Amino acid sequence: MSENAAVKADMESTRTKVFYGLGSIAFGVKDNGFQTILLPFYNLVLHIPAQLVGLAIAIAFVFDAFLDPIVGQVSDNLHTRWGRRHPLMYAAALPVAVSYLLLWNPPHWSMGAMFVYLIVVAVIVRTFITFFEIPNSALVAELTSDYDQRTSFLSYRIFFGWYGGLGMLVLALFVFLVPTKEQPIGQLNEAGYGHYGLWSAIVMFAAIIISSLGTHKFIPFLRKPEERKMSLREYAREMLATLNNRAFLILMLAIVILSLATGLVFALNYYISSFFWMLSTKEIGVMTLAGFVTVFIAFLIGPIASRIFGKVKGAIILFCTGYVISCTPLVLGLLGIVFHAGMPNLVWILLGFAVFSGSMTIGASIPVTAMIADVVEDSELKTGRRNEGLFFAGNSFLAKAVSGLGLFASGILLWAAGFPTGAIPGKVDPAIVHHFALVYLVTITVVYGLGVIVLSLFPITRETHEENLRTLAAEMAQAQESTDMGVIR
Repeated sequence: MSENAAVKADMESTRTKVFYGLGSIAFGVKDNGFQTILLPFYNLVLHIPAQLVGLAIAIAFVFDAFLDPIVGQVSDNLHTRWGRRHPLMYAAALPVAVSYLLLWNPPHWSMGAMFVYLIVVAVIVRTFITFFEIPNSALVAELTSDYDQRTSFLSYRIFFGWYGGLGMLVLALFVFLVPTKEQPIGQLNEAGYGHYGLWSAIVMFAAIIISSLGTHKFIPFLRKPEERKMSLREYAREMLATLNNRAFLILMLAIVILSLATGLVFALNYYISSFFWMLSTKEIGVMTLAGFVTVFIAFLIGPIASRIFGKVKGAIILFCTGYVISCTPLVLGLLGIVFHAGMPNLVWILLGFAVFSGSMTIGASIPVTAMIADVVEDSELKTGRRNEGLFFAGNSFLAKAVSGLGLFASGILLWAAGFPTGAIPGKVDPAIVHHFALVYLVTITVVYGLGVIVLSLFPITRETHEENLRTLAAEMAQAQESTDMGVIR
């Protein structure tokens, strides 16, 4: 085996995929915390109105989203002895941990001061996560160009991202957010949120450092950008020209719509579980534990669906199947058929639906994310540049911005439904809860449906990607031949 073949095999090995995937634990912990318990913590525990909490989180999301393309462009053009990606990855570790700890251990200030504190700390958390996540995720397009290997790499990334987020949420629900003599409702245990923040910070720091060290040895074999002196205006013009790619724009529009729906689902599922189904903290914890099985199944079926049907068709099949399964209990519950709060074994029935639906929808996200890597070569044919970081940043930019709007919409929806600040499960007017659940169901149905329709328009198939690789290889060989001829002359 030649040296190049040995390096390629090592780059595509399971070991490398594990180190690459481990990096997403930090993002998963942060994302899960923001989308599941940050709103209830500041709203129900610290008594900040839901619409203000939603607005603060949305502002942080949108600010961070505009930073993403800048970080991606900087990473694509960075020249250091540690390459383009790793310096930013290492630099992010400590600031991420410290700022996330502060987010869950806020001071007891006035409502206005707490609103500003939440915005500032949330912005800092998301900024430094971006400094790690963008260059780290962009590595996949450099580690392999294979259509199916990219899906495999991304399956590890999504697997560890979900496991990291779920793991910390399970610890929160079973270990930290437990009833005490002073606070008999676990979800309202303020000290528990502080402990969650501490252990989350430790896990995030470790994940960033381990992933960075695990991929460090490949730095000499990764793409090195051409050294160019460019003004800020030229950088901006190049960014816009690169992102003006038809396949990328279609994919981004689909991800925008699907991210909006995801933001709503994650932010409001806690309220659906606590107020519509009347589940206790431990029962919600049981539902969360099922996520480990769900993600493992998704880890298996995502790449399989991609290989059998291709990335686009595979993702659409999984999305649609998962959505129908997930909505069934809520539809029947709203109609008063079969399912209702307090029924025997309700948590186990809901758990079964959650496992099947979650494995499908999470599995669908694997080929969707892998499509971003395939855009790199499509763009390279048109522009002559490889911009892995910029494309992954563009995806992150739109997903964060719209997900932030989803969280903002969640706060508005709760306010419009008449949910009182500091609401306690079992003590909210059932009519308000029923109305809220109905609006939630209709909203996510419309948004998810639009997302799937747009996704079906993505033009890069397996055949298209392989043709792009052949064309690029031919152009590279021709360029090398011309260089050699020039040397001979």
